[in-house]
Amino acid sequence: MRVLLTGSCGFLGRHVREYLRGKGFDVIGLDLADDAEIKADITDYESISKALQERGFDAIVHLAALTDIKYTTENPYLTYRVNCFGTLNMLEFAVRKGTERFLYASSANVYGAPLELPVREATPFNPRLPYDYSKVISEKLVESYSIHKKLKTTITRSWLLFGEGEGRNRAIPRFIRACLSNQKIPLFNSGRDVTDPSHALNYARAVELILTKEEAAGQQFNFGSGRMMSIREVAEAVKKVTSSHSELELLPPRTEFEKEPQVSYPSIDNLRKKLGYEPVVSFEEGIRRSVEWIKKSM
Repeated sequence: MRVLLTGSCGFLGRHVREYLRGKGFDVIGLDLADDAEIKADITDYESISKALQERGFDAIVHLAALTDIKYTTENPYLTYRVNCFGTLNMLEFAVRKGTERFLYASSANVYGAPLELPVREATPFNPRLPYDYSKVISEKLVESYSIHKKLKTTITRSWLLFGEGEGRNRAIPRFIRACLSNQKIPLFNSGRDVTDPSHALNYARAVELILTKEEAAGQQFNFGSGRMMSIREVAEAVKKVTSSHSELELLPPRTEFEKEPQVSYPSIDNLRKKLGYEPVVSFEEGIRRSVEWIKKSM
């Protein structure tokens, strides 16, 4: 199967790309980074079309997006341009190329502060920030192309993904660096937020199942490990793996929107029952891999 992977040079994209290649997929990466196999701007349809005019694909995995919460909150117009208009361009490209499958990487952020726990695929959306709204809008575009263009689409809504190569300003890499230096571990909102952390290779496994199982077509899947943890518990786990003496620094929330703790964790029953998904990397093993990667980079 030939797969076009957008956002292929990002943290998650690199894990998905290498995992799928290891499973025998022919993966072509598209990104704005200089080291991308195909360099193109997803907000420019002509750029995409020109760069890929000689190529055909069986599936598109669309990961490319602006994801930094602080940046997207400060730059809503650019966020909507990249995340929404970019998704629209990739959907249109898929239809014109006759691509059979389209996987859209959405986010647990569409649920915002969830109206029920655990969060199920039918839980109502409750977005708070521009990034959240950009994912809601993009999901509706995907839904439209599924209905009106008969494109076989699948949507994933992921909770906290982590692993080797993750941006240094993300929570788990910050915790690891603090622990390796025996510095204080900063916990915004006192680490009271609750999520479901999962290693990036687990998401790559879910992508493999979605691309190869017909049952995935037309579906939305919550993605996580099935294990709820507070951010404080995550920090404590990093301390344990690194044998660190770092202290926890309990800080106020970063924004007014985050004043109330974000308690959000999914039911992944749909993913398990329909596709037979189970995590391939445990949380503890994922932390160990991240620690070793950061040690080398330091």
